[in-house]
Amino acid sequence: MSTATLQRRPLVKQILAGADDNLLVVAGLGSSNWDITAAGDRPLNMPLWGAMGGTVPMGLGLAIAQPSKRVLVITGDADLMMVVSCLATVAAQQPDNLAICVLDNEKFGETGNQASHTSPRNNGPTDSGAGTDLAMIAKGCGIADTGTVRDQADVAALVKDLRTRKGPVFRLVKVMVEKLEFVMPPQDGAHLKDRFRAALLGSP
Repeated sequence: MSTATLQRRPLVKQILAGADDNLLVVAGLGSSNWDITAAGDRPLNMPLWGAMGGTVPMGLGLAIAQPSKRVLVITGDADLMMVVSCLATVAAQQPDNLAICVLDNEKFGETGNQASHTSPRNNGPTDSGAGTDLAMIAKGCGIADTGTVRDQADVAALVKDLRTRKGPVFRLVKVMVEKLEFVMPPQDGAHLKDRFRAALLGSP
């Protein structure tokens, strides 16, 4: 069983505090989506509604296309596991404006909180956890600046690294399993895309 003590909503709010037009945020479907919206909906947030696995690839594309902007990906362990090979592409491209924050609660939160790959092994007869370490995978792929955050004492450094440190930056953050209120952004994907594009590039 996870012993994480960090709460995701206050953590994400702290990460995004004072976000300006230089910060582009891409969030994975489900909990990460609600987390960034609870911290304050903004046009330069791109919450993914159904594109599981698309978060890091989209963030990488944005970072390459917008080198003068800071791109922050906030997603979950299950989302990243779906396309874990994308970390090798991040390492190959080495975008210095990209930061990736993986909120790892060791669960498949959208389908009933079954154990995800990152859950420890031997956690009960119905637990299929493999003990996968995503930070270790990121480092093995070639992302030099990786780390795991477990304690409140390390949050201030986490925020600074995600917002300002030369990328690519990868941080795995162990968070509690919590049942939280849905705080939803607009549910129209075309609207979200157009809103983001207009805020970033100006109206056509």
